[in-house]
Amino acid sequence: MKKIIATVGPSLLHNVPLEKVHSDSLIYRINGAHGSIEAVEEYILRIKEQANDAKILMDLPGNKVRTADFEYGYIDIEKDKEFEMYFHQFNYKEFYKHLNVGDEVLANDSIFKFEVLAIDNDNKKILFLSHSDGKLLNNKGFHIKGVNKNLPFLFNKDRELIELSNKHNLDFVGLSFVRDANDVQEAKSLIENSQIISKIETLSAVNNLTEILKEVEYILVDRGDLSTDVGLFNVPSYQKFIVEKAIFSNKKVFLATQFLKSMELNPIPTFPEIIDLYNTLKSGIYGLQLSEETAIGKYPKECIDVIFDTFKTIDSETKVI
Repeated sequence: MKKIIATVGPSLLHNVPLEKVHSDSLIYRINGAHGSIEAVEEYILRIKEQANDAKILMDLPGNKVRTADFEYGYIDIEKDKEFEMYFHQFNYKEFYKHLNVGDEVLANDSIFKFEVLAIDNDNKKILFLSHSDGKLLNNKGFHIKGVNKNLPFLFNKDRELIELSNKHNLDFVGLSFVRDANDVQEAKSLIENSQIISKIETLSAVNNLTEILKEVEYILVDRGDLSTDVGLFNVPSYQKFIVEKAIFSNKKVFLATQFLKSMELNPIPTFPEIIDLYNTLKSGIYGLQLSEETAIGKYPKECIDVIFDTFKTIDSETKVI
């Protein structure tokens, strides 16, 4: 039976209770990147209250550098204009030590592109040149190729979330920004009972995939974060390689990122989304993950129903054959 990882949030769980969607095919994902440890624990308790047999995934934020502490929750950026960020406006306060003048930064799943112009150690701030327009929000990722390999694998919040997962005996822990088997082994030494889902979202993880697959039964390909390392137009070929290698190794594969993006605002999917969903599920994967679609989207139940309907379509074809 294929699985759906559905991310809980203001939409699913709060506006739409789990009783409206609950089934054995669902795994409820808590995105550990959002909220305090106390807030995350409230999510765990509420999920168990609404569905006492729920399968829960604690998705660790990992060593992804994220924006933080914007006074109004965001800053405005303009193309070809400079802007400043202070060292403390990142979740990893020593991020500046890994930067060099001229570095290209991709932010918010590669929507924004910046260039590092200067690093002011005296005033503890960084000067950027923006190549994009928009609002840069709190908790959005900052990515520079090659920087990830020099960061510690687990930040403090990851360790606290693992402790919380152990406390509540959660079913799954998702490891973010895994680079090699050593990272998985480090997490294993801390995780007590949960099954591990190793996310493949860095070029290092792809290069070390054989060894990572020896450590876990589940992997998840996060296509959004992977794109920042391998390039947007290379994602399809990398996805195909990862999925085929994992299936050959008898591992279960989840895919993530924007399967039903339009349904954040609309009650029905687009034709391209349905075709991609159908082809993806036919590729032999174990399941897929809905993120913003269920966490903050207006139609979380409808999103889940669309995927279940696609499951049924594929299943009926198989029975006919």
